[in-house]
Amino acid sequence: MNGSPAAFCDRAGTLLEEVEDCADPARVRVYPGVPAALEHLKSAGFRVFLITNQAGIGRGYFTLEQYRAVEREFLRQVGPARIDASYFCPDAPGVPSLRRKPEPGMVLEAAAEYGIDLETSWFVGDKAIDIECGRRAGTRTILVLTGYGKSQDCRPDFHAETAAEAVSLILRHSPLQSTRDST
Repeated sequence: MNGSPAAFCDRAGTLLEEVEDCADPARVRVYPGVPAALEHLKSAGFRVFLITNQAGIGRGYFTLEQYRAVEREFLRQVGPARIDASYFCPDAPGVPSLRRKPEPGMVLEAAAEYGIDLETSWFVGDKAIDIECGRRAGTRTILVLTGYGKSQDCRPDFHAETAAEAVSLILRHSPLQSTRDST
């Protein structure tokens, strides 16, 4: 292993309730069990990153300041120490971008900045573009069935009902967990 393992997570529909183009912090509702699940990941030695497309900025639906306000409320609810960093892409669909999912730019950027071993890392999301992003970056993938998950046509490595269940899968299949179990 040449670095830390990580969980790269989509935000809306994965860790919190889907609200299309959310610009209002009052509409942020973290799914039950997410804070504790992220704490389990951190305790097991994983880094945790948010990887989110925010086309509403590029489309002019909301401002960068509104996005930041929503992110602050999300971090307040989940616990800021449970997220190592947040990466977002404001580009609208159709704009050439190496960062907009399904392109892996944000994942690769986080991996380079934090010394992440992508082979032992995971991407968790509720859309086919999340799964494709993780695949292109070289991680294993989990499609959660919250948000848009039930309507997606893709082939993740695993399916999970919720992000909390996805974390359980990650921990069961983690080399870190296997090492701990054998000591």
